[in-house]
Amino acid sequence: EKRAEKLGARENELEKMVAEERHRLEQLAGLSAQDAKNELIHRLEEEAHADAANKLREIRETAKRSADREAKKIISLAIQRIAAEQTAETTVAAVALPNDEMKGRIIGREGRNIRAFELATGVDVIIDDTPDTVVVSCFEPVRREVARLALEKLVADGRIHPGRIEEVVNKSKQEVDVAIVETGERAAYESGVHGLHQELIRLIGRMRWRTSYGQNILNHSKECAWLAGIMAAELGLDVAMARRGALLHDIGKVLTHEHEGTHVQLGVEMATKYGEHPLVINCIAAHHDDVPHESEISVLVQAADAISGSRPGARREAFETYVKRLEGLEKIASSYRGVEKVFAIQAGREVRVIVTPDEVDDARMTSLSEEIARRVETELQYPGQIKIVLIRETRAVDFAR
Repeated sequence: EKRAEKLGARENELEKMVAEERHRLEQLAGLSAQDAKNELIHRLEEEAHADAANKLREIRETAKRSADREAKKIISLAIQRIAAEQTAETTVAAVALPNDEMKGRIIGREGRNIRAFELATGVDVIIDDTPDTVVVSCFEPVRREVARLALEKLVADGRIHPGRIEEVVNKSKQEVDVAIVETGERAAYESGVHGLHQELIRLIGRMRWRTSYGQNILNHSKECAWLAGIMAAELGLDVAMARRGALLHDIGKVLTHEHEGTHVQLGVEMATKYGEHPLVINCIAAHHDDVPHESEISVLVQAADAISGSRPGARREAFETYVKRLEGLEKIASSYRGVEKVFAIQAGREVRVIVTPDEVDDARMTSLSEEIARRVETELQYPGQIKIVLIRETRAVDFAR
């Protein structure tokens, strides 16, 4: 008991000493124990917030660095897996003849056969000095294909007269109609797109005989579908929807000869009419930035379209159109005050504008490049994109004599 009393007294003495020390510390620090505790918590919170902010900044910087790298990797992978050849088609089709005597039979007495053929098909038949060849010319590719088939049949048969011409042309039209449906179904199957309306399949089939800047639209649309599908798979998005939107994005181009409006407007009308998903309709409407993008898929379709259309060799232009575009680029850039010289380089993909340093300062440079770019967008038509580069140079020259 005495030992327990001693221990109790010792414990009380220790508690008293601790209380005295705490009181002395509080007097020296000018803070109570609770205040000191709160101050410590506050400092720890501030340190934690600072650490979190630094960590967040590091994560953002890492994300920015890796996002560009990942995007390039996805696009490169998609391009690497798609190695499709593009065939540039023209507005003429050549038909081989067994001999030059057949030219006279095609023309007929006083030209009646050739007139009947041109009237039935809506094409121009060009017969010149080219040996054993007749050229069929027409801007409308389906009519040109009908005429080519009909003329080949007539030449093979040998019986060429107005009555026979009409019969063969009608038969060729039916064959081309069947080929259009088969081509559309095959393209949809190859692209992995199912459940399309029959009229949309017909429009896809007609793409086979349509070109844009020399690039076959059917091959372009199929390539876009494959590219968009690969990129969607890499990003974990809806692959089927991406392929569908990409395959149909240029569907309006087969109607521009027959209806008023841009190919985007006509494509949106057709997709809406035949019950396509709103995301697919937005892919068509937004692939030239006419309306805002409503999903990641429409952005992928636009990217696939740019990759397929802008890569070297995909498209070609008539020489006159090419020269006219270069002249237009230089004329637009030269129209601004302070512009000294303009050079269109890299086949019109880049415009270098040299400005007078006294009239154009550094602040004006940025706004001037943007103004030129916007005018080029609104006034010129071109595939891909055009880079506008402004150069401002100040030189001081003297001579040592």
